[in-house]
Amino acid sequence: MPEGDTIWQAARRLHDALAGKVLTRSDLRVPAYATADLTGRTVLDVTARGKHLLTRVEGGLTLHSHLRMDGAWKIYANDQRWTGGPAHQIRAILGAHDRTAVGYRLPVLELLRTADEQQAVGHLGPDLLGPDWDAERAVANLAAVPDCPLGEALLDQRNLAGIGNVYKSELCFLLGVTPWLPVGALPADRTAKLPELAKKLLEANRDRPVRNTTGRRGPGLFVYGRTPRPCLRCGTRIRVADQGDGSRERPTYWCPTCQTGPAPAPGSPPTQRWRSRSRILP
Repeated sequence: MPEGDTIWQAARRLHDALAGKVLTRSDLRVPAYATADLTGRTVLDVTARGKHLLTRVEGGLTLHSHLRMDGAWKIYANDQRWTGGPAHQIRAILGAHDRTAVGYRLPVLELLRTADEQQAVGHLGPDLLGPDWDAERAVANLAAVPDCPLGEALLDQRNLAGIGNVYKSELCFLLGVTPWLPVGALPADRTAKLPELAKKLLEANRDRPVRNTTGRRGPGLFVYGRTPRPCLRCGTRIRVADQGDGSRERPTYWCPTCQTGPAPAPGSPPTQRWRSRSRILP
């Protein structure tokens, strides 16, 4: 699933292509909105909210989309061939006089009243790249789930919005703890540091074509995707294991020397996803 910086970039591309322009083509290829027609309406803006995309159009309407694992929005000039996938994978087409945005394999696509956007994104915690960012609220949200493994708490968008599997692994490395450490066991100084560190990483990468968390010209990431190569700090082989109940592919990377805390033994099956009566991970 794309990280918050990737969605921020997608929103910027869509905004640059469509904002301020009148739609000359509108085709929403999902049953619930097959007859909806946005042609003749001006696109007001496209913004990211965590991992969600909100395309606001004249008349108080918002097209809400979420890419999940396989979705993508592609921008094409009028004389350009569409190359995002076969036609049967297209879920949305928004065209202006000089650009066309095509949404492929979108698992979430709904047309809302702009006044009702909270129905789609109101559950999200503070957005790491948004105007509603609130570090204190993010810390409080994390503190409310002390028994939850840190990696799962970071992926729960209700705590803070925008972190995916890459930043989960990288943040845990930078904090010096494994993703299986319970949130409540994280030292207080590192708990306080975590939200701003996450924000710093996403902000540093929102304008980059290639993500970098190391600050080096060589390897761009400390642990994610680097198994079985050596840790950039200590030389120990990076390990990988799935985190969660196995219902989703969540490869989690860590250095067994630089990061302290519980971790699965080699070859262990996925662990049971943490649950709480009051908060069930989405």
